[in-house]
Amino acid sequence: MAKPGKRICAARETVDRTAVFSIEDAVKTVKANASAKFDETIEIAMNLGVDPRHADQMVRGVVALPNGTGRTVRVAVFAKDAKAEEAKKAGADIVGAEDLMEKIQGGFMEFDRVIATPDMMSVVGRLGKLLGPRGLMPNPKVGTVTPNIGQAVKDAKGGAVQFRVEKAGIVHAGVGKASFGEKAIAENVKAFIDAVAKAKPTGAKGTYIKKIALSSTMGPGVRIDTAAAAG
Repeated sequence: MAKPGKRICAARETVDRTAVFSIEDAVKTVKANASAKFDETIEIAMNLGVDPRHADQMVRGVVALPNGTGRTVRVAVFAKDAKAEEAKKAGADIVGAEDLMEKIQGGFMEFDRVIATPDMMSVVGRLGKLLGPRGLMPNPKVGTVTPNIGQAVKDAKGGAVQFRVEKAGIVHAGVGKASFGEKAIAENVKAFIDAVAKAKPTGAKGTYIKKIALSSTMGPGVRIDTAAAAG
């Protein structure tokens, strides 16, 4: 395992790894340590008391961050006729049907989100082995299979973040950029935590949200006071 660089080690020394912070103080600390030459992503990680191997403990959903992610999201849409035009007007980067399916089967993967109208799922279903492993398969539970295609595209382009718990019970996502103001990041963090809290599955027992940490791409992690944040 590679040793962390001097800059990261120095940043870690400024943070008490055992302390817990309010969301506002965590944001302030993370921003202060985001000193890379690029605009670092502010990332949140939540350790949940669930076992996603059980269907009744799966956690997934979507949240529209009030201040966006600061990231350009390339959206591909499966739709026909009037719905295809609606998607284009809403800002979709690529729109198609069988032709788009064939393009993806040929290796085209220059998109970050896939949205489809319900009638197109028979076509999209043939791409399961390509889209599924990348987390790109449209799903009605997160609003990416919908007849309201224009709004779905606008949400995706405007900062809607999908989340899904991993095998170890971790949910993580980008919730902004280091260049954002502290208030904007804090609002995004609160919105994400609230969305995960509301997505608590019926099979979850005991403590649902165990730990929350905030960090920047190249900076140290800062623990957030779970009780206060999820209260």
